[in-house]
Amino acid sequence: MPPDRFLDREESWLRFNGRVLRLAQSPELPLLERVRFLSIFSNNLDEFFMVRVAGLMRRLATGLPVRTSSGRSPHALLNRIARLTHQLSLEQAEYFRDEIAPLLAKEDIAIVRWAHLEDAEQARMHELFRTRIYPVLTPLVVDPAHPFPYISGRSLNLAVQVRDPRNGVSRFARVKVPPLLPRFMAVAPGRFTPLEDVIAAHLAQLFPGMEVLGHHTFRVTRNQDLEIDEDITENLLQTLERELLRRRFGPVVRLEVEDTIDPRVLDRLTAELGVDEEAVYQVPGPLDLAGLDALADLERADLKYPRFRPSEAVLPPDADLFAVMRDQDVLVHHPYDSFTASVERLIEEAAADPQVLAIKQTLYRTSGKSPIVDALISAADAGKQVVVVVEIKARFDEQANIDWAQKLEQAGCHVMYGIVGLKTHCKLALVVRQESDGTLLRYSHVGTGNYHPTTARLYEDFGLLTTDPKVGEDVNAVFNHLTGYSRDEDYHRLLVAPHSLRKGLIERIDREIENHRMGLPARLRFKCNSLTDEGIIDALYRASRAGVEVDLFLRGICALRPGVPGLSENIRVRSVLGRFLEHSRVYVFENGGDPEVWLGSADLMHRNLDRRVEVLVRVEGDAHRAQLTSLLDRGMDTDIRTWRLGPLGLWTRERGGGDLQEQLMQEHR
Repeated sequence: MPPDRFLDREESWLRFNGRVLRLAQSPELPLLERVRFLSIFSNNLDEFFMVRVAGLMRRLATGLPVRTSSGRSPHALLNRIARLTHQLSLEQAEYFRDEIAPLLAKEDIAIVRWAHLEDAEQARMHELFRTRIYPVLTPLVVDPAHPFPYISGRSLNLAVQVRDPRNGVSRFARVKVPPLLPRFMAVAPGRFTPLEDVIAAHLAQLFPGMEVLGHHTFRVTRNQDLEIDEDITENLLQTLERELLRRRFGPVVRLEVEDTIDPRVLDRLTAELGVDEEAVYQVPGPLDLAGLDALADLERADLKYPRFRPSEAVLPPDADLFAVMRDQDVLVHHPYDSFTASVERLIEEAAADPQVLAIKQTLYRTSGKSPIVDALISAADAGKQVVVVVEIKARFDEQANIDWAQKLEQAGCHVMYGIVGLKTHCKLALVVRQESDGTLLRYSHVGTGNYHPTTARLYEDFGLLTTDPKVGEDVNAVFNHLTGYSRDEDYHRLLVAPHSLRKGLIERIDREIENHRMGLPARLRFKCNSLTDEGIIDALYRASRAGVEVDLFLRGICALRPGVPGLSENIRVRSVLGRFLEHSRVYVFENGGDPEVWLGSADLMHRNLDRRVEVLVRVEGDAHRAQLTSLLDRGMDTDIRTWRLGPLGLWTRERGGGDLQEQLMQEHR
């Protein structure tokens, strides 16, 4: 196959975040939802620098600059990333300043810089500074006795120039903007000012007797990816806690400054922080637009999406959940179907049911106050056997998961951390119940999303609730694999990474090729978040060359080039971005006219197929298979508002006639 058949995953991710920015620029969306998308764009870009850019820089530093699958060297890719991120960052800042801020002002939500505050508002801020802000500030001066201070990652700071009037000596000082205070301070109803402006207006109080010559806002992003060798780690929990402390001191990968900064101050910052010119991002202020999420949370229903209440029709509150599951498989589609009334309810009722003997569950991410964790603790208190596999290496949720693990252990739950060298990313729950006739029955849940009640209202996911003995036996075997020491790779209705998932998918892709050659119905329809695995991509290219139609419904990264003559002219790639984060993974194989449908936790990436425990479950039942295949078909429909990927990796917005997520909400209403 041609050597240039793969797109860069990093550039593809940036194109995805560019589409998030386009949502913020969409006039048809409610204003505060556009503000939220600006905040999401900033958070996404922060994580991209902390992990992906940091990883490329680390690869260069090792002296082993292995080329990417697209053929670019890490140095060339970093240069390409720098050009794109500079362009996107400037576009976001200018759009907020020129478009969003004026629109907010028209709706009586004004972000006002200090110089434009009214006298009464400044007076209120003077008092607020004295009582709430001044006590937590620590100005740090740089002189022969005080070295340049450590600047923590993602912190907002003021670089201050002060001069001693007695001897004329000038000094550099740094003031950290307190992260626990609101990013935008309310000065009056509907009027806000950046916190750094309030601090800057009171610098004379922080440096009494000194002349304040100037001040400039800056922000640093550091490498925050963790490196742990589990093979030589005796206590993973303690090692991870030490690494979390060390994360704060990672190398600087980006320096953001306002475009009004004094060049001499910028030179000082770059020299002290050790950053190259391409790592400096000069944009119109204010910096750190991730803080806009607080404005998006304002109680202005007229400027937001209409309120949506998830349906409880699949599992009505007055229905016996266990009886329904004994009678038939239940397929739930979040957030359209209520997570609280289905998955969360299963765990809570299992904890309270005296006939339930055991509960086993994986936890990758969950909320700060989790009803599911509370239910597991209640079950342990009631004497049930509770086994929880907590993935304490879930990126940026490590500390929260350590806290959950310790809380669960203290309550008497059996807590495990999975398998050495692998992250446990599968979404599994198993309830073992003694029925009235004395038999034991397994109630299983296999999902595509985390057991997180908050994100379940924002993320689009599927979950299968079943008492099928084959699924129960398979899920039980996976838990034994996670908690014990086994290499069971023989499952009835599951594909499990890293042992059988990639192989199983490629075998089924090849089967579609053979079916097409034999004149049988053949088609591939995949829905997932990201597609970067070269083995899967090459299998899809082979299918396209053989004449098999391939439809890919992707949210984010795609390293496959669709529409290339002689390679991928039968492959179409579409993406839906909107109110909810498309998060489910569904794989449909036409299978000669009897579609084989799988759902689960795995994206088509190296990390999912090689370095994680992932699970897909085969969905049975004509109605459920039809529901899933219909969703994928609708996502590819040209009458739906989607994005289409071209062979060069560029996305084109096809506005179409309808919004898929809005249609699904209407149907569930």
